[in-house]
Amino acid sequence: MELRQRALQVLCLTDPDQKAAAALDLQAQLATYSIADTFPTNTVDPASLPGHPARPALMRHTEVARRSPATAQGRAILIHAIAHIEFNAINLALDAVWRFDAMPADYYRNWVQVAAEEAMHFGLLRDHLRAQGHDYGDFPAHQGLWTMCEKTQHDIVARMALVPRTMEARGLDATPQIQNKLRQVGTPDALAAVEILNTILRDEVGHVAIGNHWYRWLCERQGINPETHYAELVKKYEAPRLKPPFNNAARRQAGFTEAELQWLQQG
Repeated sequence: MELRQRALQVLCLTDPDQKAAAALDLQAQLATYSIADTFPTNTVDPASLPGHPARPALMRHTEVARRSPATAQGRAILIHAIAHIEFNAINLALDAVWRFDAMPADYYRNWVQVAAEEAMHFGLLRDHLRAQGHDYGDFPAHQGLWTMCEKTQHDIVARMALVPRTMEARGLDATPQIQNKLRQVGTPDALAAVEILNTILRDEVGHVAIGNHWYRWLCERQGINPETHYAELVKKYEAPRLKPPFNNAARRQAGFTEAELQWLQQG
């Protein structure tokens, strides 16, 4: 079987549990797949991407309510929001596998690994929600991550720059702050969520590092300065300018340079 075709099939699945299980299986069976150098994108209906369930209801990010984690309901809404990010992240990784031609085999293998790890994260969070009497789909969510995916569908350099190392890298900064709030709550479910977020943060450093690696690889191939080009891409695609505080230790571990960290601080 061919890897990129299978990644597209998994991307189109609508049932969250089926999609997560299929992403994990894709990684488990990776060695058995061939990898096509080119893919007939004109055979794909963009309206079918990504496959998503009837619930949760999708709204603008400004319309999605936020609640304090001091209440059980508030914590459920918070964990649901993170679960939705992880579900979207499965889609983002699978899209990176099928969409872009003529990349080294390791590029496709890297993003299959990311898809599988995001699926594992989603499973941890969904199990946690269920243990609290809720489930994925119980609260509204937004599609901010996928919107940037759509914007960069014809530009792999922009995709690597603005999805893993911009949108997803925000999680490196936000996760420790969320964990601190949950520790202050101190209930068993809050502390269990902290442990899940430890796993997610550890893996997300690796995911952002993969994005950094391939962004720089592409820039080198095209003779582009990665730092100046990044600023141009942020402006061209109207990517959000990130706000402090930044998790500089995690960002360094993920491959950001000191010049890039300084640029972030300037706002």
